[in-house]
Amino acid sequence: MFDHAGPVLGIDPGVSCCGYGAVERRGSGFAAVAFGVIRTAPGDPLPSRLAALSADLGHLLDEVRPAALAVERVLFQVNTRTAMSVGQASGLALALAGRAGIPVAHYSPNEVKLAVTGWGGAGKADVQTMVATLLSLAAPPHPPDAADALALALCHLWSAPLRRLAGDGREARSGLDAAVAAAIAREDR
Repeated sequence: MFDHAGPVLGIDPGVSCCGYGAVERRGSGFAAVAFGVIRTAPGDPLPSRLAALSADLGHLLDEVRPAALAVERVLFQVNTRTAMSVGQASGLALALAGRAGIPVAHYSPNEVKLAVTGWGGAGKADVQTMVATLLSLAAPPHPPDAADALALALCHLWSAPLRRLAGDGREARSGLDAAVAAAIAREDR
């Protein structure tokens, strides 16, 4: 069961560039606690890069103390190297969360885009803009990996209550729809 006692940490996995974004509920809104990317040196041997990423993710978990981890699930990837990188980084995040007893949820890119923008086919710029609006940030998060991680955390904050409902999720879903509609209205001003 999802515990509202701490932020949700979103992870957009990758070995070269791993996005992270921690979001917590504040009253009726949301606030970004931390976001950015963890980078590893492409010229270093893969075991060294994975060790560095693991250490940095471990420090991040210690610092943020998330109540849950939301990780992007890759359903299909044309580029095998990218798929391997995403899988390796995702595995590290899952292992660290498991060791720390942090519950993990997976969301596909389309689920995240739908939750944050209202459209599963939204582009990166759309996600960045809506994340900035929903979190009242002065500018869209950059690079896109950080925005994607924040979007994962927002998706989980909205989806976790739906998972607890024993059937009709319309009430919780309408709350998401209202938040997205309010953000779009603020953006149109």
